[in-house]
Amino acid sequence: MPREVRERQMLDAAVEVFARRGYNAASMDEIAELAGASKPLVYLYLHSKEDLFSACIRREADALTAALRAVIVPGVPADRRLWNGLLAFFAHTAEHPAGWAVLSCQARTHGEPFALVVAELRQEIAGLVTRLIEETAEAAGCAVPPREAAGLAHALVGAAESLAGWANAGTDDGRSESETAAMLMNVVWVGLESLMNGRRWPQTARP
Repeated sequence: MPREVRERQMLDAAVEVFARRGYNAASMDEIAELAGASKPLVYLYLHSKEDLFSACIRREADALTAALRAVIVPGVPADRRLWNGLLAFFAHTAEHPAGWAVLSCQARTHGEPFALVVAELRQEIAGLVTRLIEETAEAAGCAVPPREAAGLAHALVGAAESLAGWANAGTDDGRSESETAAMLMNVVWVGLESLMNGRRWPQTARP
């Protein structure tokens, strides 16, 4: 079997085990057994448990980023690009729940260098969303300050991550990825429309 195929099998197995057991409890014996390989072969190809976990995180992060970049393309109105991005995000996380669990839960709880990869992923996605917000405002003939656009983008990314965890929680209520994406799109787009039309929450009304 070609090494590339064998490594992919090992990574697939490792993602499943890390998602289910967590990094500390995950066993290289279990990963090797699930991959249909010997433990010495896993160590030969991927060196150590830490290296294997890092490879899993990097692969899943790259796959998610690629899924988003494939649909957020130039020449499409900003609202459609945002919608396409949200739909791709929720579809990808639903189709790869173990990979998303590794990124959203396991990688963040074990410090560097694992958390750094996830931080880079979030920053890249937030950068894409920031540009969409700025372009949406420009198309409407108004301006959103850069700091505000970046803050809104990070809020949107955080909301999407939380919503993906909720959607993947295992409750079978017939909810589709498009319905989940629409929940967030409705909130975001109505809010952006209000901002672009000069309607803001009156802070002076706070107690």
